[in-house]
Amino acid sequence: MNPKLLITNNMITKNQIKLIRSLSQKKSRKKHKLFVAEGSKVVDELLASNLEVDSIYSIENKYEEYDCFFKISNEKLSIISNLKTPNNVLAVFKIPKLKDINFTKNIVALENISDPGNLGSIIRLCDWFGIDDLICSLETVDCYNPKVIQATMGSISRVNITYSDLNFLIKKSKNLVLADLNGIALKNYNFNKNQIIFFGNESEGISNHLKKVVSDSITIKKYGNKIDSLNVANSVAIVLSHLNN
Repeated sequence: MNPKLLITNNMITKNQIKLIRSLSQKKSRKKHKLFVAEGSKVVDELLASNLEVDSIYSIENKYEEYDCFFKISNEKLSIISNLKTPNNVLAVFKIPKLKDINFTKNIVALENISDPGNLGSIIRLCDWFGIDDLICSLETVDCYNPKVIQATMGSISRVNITYSDLNFLIKKSKNLVLADLNGIALKNYNFNKNQIIFFGNESEGISNHLKKVVSDSITIKKYGNKIDSLNVANSVAIVLSHLNN
C-alpha cells in the first residue's frame, strides 16, 4: 500500500485527504500512478480483476477481509469522494502497466474524444463486443478520469487502452476505416478480422488529416431528417454490432 495513503485509527489527515482528492487531476494520477473508483458495483468488479488495489475506504464492513480496508464515517467519505452523493465505498487502485497492442484482432481508435461519459461508455462497449484494444489520441480525455471510471462500470480492467499519436496506425496497418457522415453504407462494408476503426471528436468528427490519409470510410444510414449526427458512443455501438455479422 502506498505509504502516503496510510490511515491510523481511521483518522484521515489533511495531507491524505489532499492526495486522494488530487487524484481527480490527471497530473496527480500520472505522478502517483493511482486512480479512484467509487460505488460498490465498480469497486467490486475492479477488486475481482487483475488490478492491484491500494486502499479501500467504506462506511460498511463489507471489505474488512482486505488488509488495506479502512472503515470511515459518512462525513469522511463525503470529504474524499468525487460524487455529489457518495456511494458507500471509495477505493484507490494502481494504474496498470501498458500492454502490447494485438494487431491481429479488431481495434477501435478514438480521435480527440473529450467527454468522460462518452469514453467510459465506449470502453464498456469494447468490453461487450470483445474488442481487446482501444487506442486513443493524445488529446482524448484520460481513461482514469473519475467520471470515465464510473461510466465503465468495471470494464476499464478488461480493455487494453493505449494513448498515442494516431499516425503510427497508418504506418502499422492497411486495414483502416473511418466512421464518418460520408462513406459506404455500414451494412455494405466488408470488415476484415484485424480492422482498425476510427471514430472522431463529438462535435468535429473525423479530422481532415485522417480523411486525407485513410481512404475507406463507412456511414450509418440516417432515416430521420431533423438530426445531423449521432452521439459517438451510439455510433461505436452500431458499428461494432456489425463486425461479426
